[in-house]
This record gives sequence, C-alpha cells and structure tokens, in this order.
Amino acid sequence: MRKQAYNLADPDVYSAHSAFVMHIANNIVLAPQRRKFIVDDNNRDVLRFLLYYFNNCPLAEEVFPGRGYKLHKSILIQGGVGVGKTLLMQIFSEYLQRTNNPRFFWNLSVTQMVNYYTIHNNLDRFTYNEEECRGFKCNPQNVCLNDIGIQDRTFFGMDTGLLTDEFLHARNEIWTQYGKFAHLTTNLDNNELQKRFKRNDGFGRLVDRFKTYNVIPLMGKSRR
Repeated sequence: MRKQAYNLADPDVYSAHSAFVMHIANNIVLAPQRRKFIVDDNNRDVLRFLLYYFNNCPLAEEVFPGRGYKLHKSILIQGGVGVGKTLLMQIFSEYLQRTNNPRFFWNLSVTQMVNYYTIHNNLDRFTYNEEECRGFKCNPQNVCLNDIGIQDRTFFGMDTGLLTDEFLHARNEIWTQYGKFAHLTTNLDNNELQKRFKRNDGFGRLVDRFKTYNVIPLMGKSRR
C-alpha cells in the first residue's frame, strides 16, 4: 500500500483520477452489463466527495457545506432501489485496489456474511479477522456491507438482523481501536434506520453509533 496520498488538491491530479474512476466504471465494473456509467446532478457531487475522501484529501469536507462530513468517519450511502449505491462502492473498491490505496475495502453482502456464519459459526473474517493470526493480534480489514436493514429475515435458521447488529457493534469497536472502516449502504432513510435498529437494540446504542458515519443521501430514479 502507498504511504503517501495523491494530492487531489492539484486540479490536474484530480482530473486524472476522476478519468480513471470513469474508466473503471465503464470498462471493468459495468462492462459485463454492456452499459455506461451516467454522471448527473444526482451523483456528481457524491462522486467528487468520494474521490477526495478516499484519497484523504481535506477538500472532501468542503463538498457538502453544513453536513459535517469528516475524513475520519466511515461512509453510509442511503437511497432507493437501483439508484447506484452498491455500484458506487464497487467502482471505488476497484479504484482503490488499482491505485494501491490504504483505504481499499472489500465489498460484501448481507447474504455473503450470513453464508460465512452458517459455515464457520462466527463473523471473524468480516470483523477482527483473527483466524490466521497468532496470539492476541487481530488483522481487521476495511469493508463495505451492502443493503443493511432490508434483508432481515430467517436464513437457514439464522436471524440476519441479529448478525448485522453484531457486525455493526464489532465494527464500531474496530473503528475506534484500529482505525479500520466499515462502510455501509442501505435503502432505509433516517427514520427507518432509527426504527429498525432501536427495535433490536433497546438501548439505542447502534443508532447512536451511526453518528460516526458520513450519511450520504443518493437521490434519483433507478439506473437499472
């Protein structure tokens, strides 16, 4: 991983990285679907924020004045079905990997997480990642869990809502102690998130911990 961030405050550097993100979107992520990524008023500033943010550029905090977004917080993207939440995170995961960026993260779905739990009876790989470590050392990775809160159901005897809650509790501790990010996407708005996570956590601890996220609404109609 690179030790020094690219200087995206330089317009030429920003332009080059922005073009590379579009190349990844069109020629890698969306190529199997034979469609192109569309930039419009609904996602243009979100793309700019994410490009600054993932390169740890302070200009990220100026893209949406008044929202209080911070470089040290994780990302939570909200929006309706098909607006491109997961797609954005797929694009930036590929971009970060190809630019050798220390903020690279692994994308995963709730179903993938539940499958892992069904096999291993724990969430270790997606939380502390101690399975291949020795002693008391853990090796948490940056991750993005997609579509939280909408797949809460019993899956082969597992309550996916409870597993999601356990994931979020662990990842908050990991963020605090190790500085590793757990980004999220969801179809739920603020009221729905509060209702969903207070239901399973009577103390409201999870709802309070969403304050450690940059909550980004992604507007528009379905792009599918």
